Amino acid sequence: MRKKGIKIILSLVLFIIAIIIQFKNEYVNNIIFVISYIIVGFEILKKAVRNIFRGKVFDENFLMSVATLGAFVIGELPEAVAVMLFYQIGELFQSYAVDKSRKSIASLMDIRPDYANLYKNDKIEKISPDEVKIGDIIIVKPGEKVPLDGYIIEGRTTLDTKALTGESLPKEIKEGEEVVSGCINLDRVIKINVTKEYGESTVSKILDLVENASSKKSKSENFITKFAKYYTPIVVVIALILAIFPPLIIKGATFSDWVYRALSFLVVSCPCALVISIPLSFFGGIGGASKMGVLVKGSNYLEALANTEITVFDKTGTLTKGVFELQKINAIDISEEKLLKIVAYAENFSNHPISKSIKKAYNKPIEESQIKDYQEISGLGISVKIDEKNVLVGNEKLMQKEQIDFEKSIDIGTILYVAIQGKYVGYILISDKIKDDSKYTIEQLKKNNIKQTIMLTGDRKDVGENVAKQIGIDKVYTELLPDGKVQKIEELLKNKSEKGKLAFIGDGINDAPVLALADIGIAMGGLGADSAIEAADIVIMTDEPSKIINAIKLSKKTMRIVKQNIVFAIFIKIAVLILTAFGLSTMWEAVFADVGVSIIAIINALRVLRVKK
Repeated sequence: MRKKGIKIILSLVLFIIAIIIQFKNEYVNNIIFVISYIIVGFEILKKAVRNIFRGKVFDENFLMSVATLGAFVIGELPEAVAVMLFYQIGELFQSYAVDKSRKSIASLMDIRPDYANLYKNDKIEKISPDEVKIGDIIIVKPGEKVPLDGYIIEGRTTLDTKALTGESLPKEIKEGEEVVSGCINLDRVIKINVTKEYGESTVSKILDLVENASSKKSKSENFITKFAKYYTPIVVVIALILAIFPPLIIKGATFSDWVYRALSFLVVSCPCALVISIPLSFFGGIGGASKMGVLVKGSNYLEALANTEITVFDKTGTLTKGVFELQKINAIDISEEKLLKIVAYAENFSNHPISKSIKKAYNKPIEESQIKDYQEISGLGISVKIDEKNVLVGNEKLMQKEQIDFEKSIDIGTILYVAIQGKYVGYILISDKIKDDSKYTIEQLKKNNIKQTIMLTGDRKDVGENVAKQIGIDKVYTELLPDGKVQKIEELLKNKSEKGKLAFIGDGINDAPVLALADIGIAMGGLGADSAIEAADIVIMTDEPSKIINAIKLSKKTMRIVKQNIVFAIFIKIAVLILTAFGLSTMWEAVFADVGVSIIAIINALRVLRVKK
């Protein structure tokens, strides 16, 4: 971009010198014009020639080349340079709105394991994961990543599965159960029998999914390129007709006169107003979006957003806060405050996310001298003596094991049942909280003609369906790993209309492949994973899903302004072209009309920058 800017400035300086300082020797003036033209237009000429050999004849590069070279032929050198300068200035605006680094999966290396602890002959050897074979035994220590897929043959632990499922709640796993690579071991040492080589492991597949998704993604062309596909051949054909047929039909008409008019017609037909105002409209739209906290990585994505018909959401961190909070206290024969205190004391020595959320909700000093005989019952809960009273805090299996008479809750989330001295005293509900604007977002999407709202999540069926029901999502698919999400998106992409677009909104490492594959990938940028932000086309910097509504409205406003400029510019252009074809206007009158249209179109385009915060 810096190079292009320097070329434009240098060419403009030479152009102004040649216009203002009229050298006595006309050749000097012409040489300056030619140098100015070559500086600013050489790349366009090169692209036009290269595209002709590739079979892409009628694009904006071809039109600019023919029009400006035509101006040289009829001796209008200043016009040739002026048209090319206009075009390149428009392109400079466009390049601001281009996605410079489409994909970067460097941050996905966070889930790639650096080594595996191979257990052989009672010794541990640290080796590369791709050297491990099926049937080998590996050891994973607390804090380490699980390097390969397999099943536990010794030990039990808690795994952080966030990188794979996006869910904040760690998963408890025991001997005989399967584990997948990419998870982080939180608690204890485990031995794993490897069932897949590294190339077939879950981590490897996620990396491949992101790398390959870009090749499957439908490419959104720049608007000016699509416009040129239709406009250029029409203009060229009319110019050829104008050069050939009138001298054959009209008496006294000369080929030289009508070829001049045809070349003038080509020069006038250059859509300078569009070339500048269309990129400027999109650039203004992108600027307006950034004021709202929405980063759009390219004008083609802003255009695509206006045609969205399906929105697909991740759950945790996107529609929900991704943080476990105390949602409900159901106390029986005891005050809610007392019940919360008992549970906070019982969970005091645990670093589990649920324990932390309870202590945060209690938010008072804990007198550890009151806590005695602390015992963690794996997979069930906690047995402890608090203020000389026996307390049980855990799941329903713990209540059943200790033969406590309790009432099972129908609430969705993590439920901690509490018994004091063998008597059931109530429960506490911990769950992920739905974001304040999630329901409003879904309601507004439907009002803005979005045909389907869908949620994909790695969470349990009951949890996913409960969230979907509360906020009004049309469909929900649960218990999905990244490859499962990719399959669902591929199915949805096949079923949408030809012009309609699918937008996926997510925030985690596990969402990166889907963000890369969807027509429009939208990432939560505040708390979202770097890989998700890199793979996305649009980033919501505030983590508010309702920003999507504002972005869609802005994209539609941008497209309205673009279409207004096209209709206005083409109407004026046709009028001037008809006058030129009949020899009723000179070259510079046409240039003046074109510049005037450009200014009006630019002023109209600037309206898109007016955004209500």
